[in-house]
Amino acid sequence: MKPHETLPYAELPDYSDAERIARSKGFYEAIKTRRTCRYFSDEPVPRAVIENAILAAGTAPNGANHQPWHFAVIESAEKKRALRLAAEEEERAFYDSKGSEEWLAALAPLGTDADKPFLETAPWLIVIFGQRKGGMNPGEMKQNYYVNESVGIAAGILITALHDAGLATLTHTPNPMKFLNHLCERPANEKPMMVVVVGKPAPDATIPVHATLKKPLDRISTWL
Repeated sequence: MKPHETLPYAELPDYSDAERIARSKGFYEAIKTRRTCRYFSDEPVPRAVIENAILAAGTAPNGANHQPWHFAVIESAEKKRALRLAAEEEERAFYDSKGSEEWLAALAPLGTDADKPFLETAPWLIVIFGQRKGGMNPGEMKQNYYVNESVGIAAGILITALHDAGLATLTHTPNPMKFLNHLCERPANEKPMMVVVVGKPAPDATIPVHATLKKPLDRISTWL
């Protein structure tokens, strides 16, 4: 491939202004129903849904197109049990002593605690790793750029794709997370960024009222 080969920009639909407004409003109405779920059903979800959502995540903009991420998908009950036990150990330390009073107070309206049964109940766990070095081809060890930003954007697209498929998600970030490298058999130069829990919500699932509070549009700066 030449250093700077180009292709025509993909043709986008030529919507009218009214159509663009309607579509943007429709997307907002659909995505605003997304809520973090802490109560999952164990009902199976086809693997193809997970794979398609990860393919969608892989379209995210990223530093130098190095795509500095790896998605480890866990279905095994044994692996999920091991992840839960390790995560809850870290969470107990956080709630017992590591977490500041301010942080714990911020979490209180959400009702979170060290018990994470959803890590075993949900049919799928996706562990997202950021790669400090890597590349698109196996064995490459290129320096990667804007890893956190790239992985964050990819994770957002992943969650949106899963929501669009009618699935509930939860992002879980135990700290420290280095145990995930061993669990998922990933090299030390990869940094675990988050665990995305995926499945259908339990029939009696609830959400905290606090989670429905969102910043109003008048808190967004605009210069005209």
